[in-house]
Amino acid sequence: MRDIVQLVIRRLLLGLLTVLAVSLVIFGAVSMLPGDAAQEILGQAATPESLAALRLQLGLDQPAWLRYLHWLGGMVQGDFGTSIANGQQVSSLIGERLANTLFLAGLAAIIAVPVALVLGILAALYRNTLFDRAISALTLTAISFPEFFVAYILILFLSVNLGIFPSISNISPGTEFWERVYRSLLPAAALSLAVIAHIMRMTRAALVNLLGLPYIEMARLKGATPRRAVVVHALPNAVAPIVTVVALNLAYLITGVVIVETVFVYPGIGKLLVDSVSKRDLPVVQAVCLVTSLAYILLNLLADVVAIISDPRLMHPR
Repeated sequence: MRDIVQLVIRRLLLGLLTVLAVSLVIFGAVSMLPGDAAQEILGQAATPESLAALRLQLGLDQPAWLRYLHWLGGMVQGDFGTSIANGQQVSSLIGERLANTLFLAGLAAIIAVPVALVLGILAALYRNTLFDRAISALTLTAISFPEFFVAYILILFLSVNLGIFPSISNISPGTEFWERVYRSLLPAAALSLAVIAHIMRMTRAALVNLLGLPYIEMARLKGATPRRAVVVHALPNAVAPIVTVVALNLAYLITGVVIVETVFVYPGIGKLLVDSVSKRDLPVVQAVCLVTSLAYILLNLLADVVAIISDPRLMHPR
């Protein structure tokens, strides 16, 4: 237990350094955007006085390193600044949108993870059969299709032709839970297809690699059925790679929803990022990028800890 605690502390410290590096990259990338931010926000008809006032408000008259330190210091204190587009606190904007994105990601995970694990176990159990080849071909096809294509296909068939689901996921804080689930099913399905494919293929590969090991052959010689050999003997030893790929795909659900949220006009953090980029709302853009990066780092940390707990051999270098 002590080793696990030390591991978590080391990974948290490494995560903090990673967040610091990511914040530097984010700030630098936003600062190097072409054009004058104040001119883009106010338009070509802006007067020199208004441009100077906005540059002073944004701190653009200060050196880049000083602006970065001010921005980072505010982030540490929980102050994400004020939105240029509407004057609201960035933290309140992100809080509401992030809750919507987490709801959508959770719904997609509830759909994708069980289906992917079951399909991966079945593909390993019936490997090299017609079922295995069909599932592998379908998942490879699902990975190959871009998300916006899948989203528009779902809208065409399930919304326009059949009228089962709405094509626009217009939810609000007052939307009831089951109504929110109903309106979020189409974007969740579009997100789930690629996630199912990735997790299923990793689950199958991890199990197939274990099925040729001596202890599995010994279990079969002792009378274990193929199903028992896969589920009871192989699956517990495949937890580490499966947990890792599940965590990475959960991070993808949170950080990679920009396209799906834009297609379905879903009021999540991805749609907020797209709108803020189009308006040159720099404080919101920087805050959204940092929050999504932090979520990705935390999920990777969780995956590492769970994988090491399930397989203590990972604690020691080989």
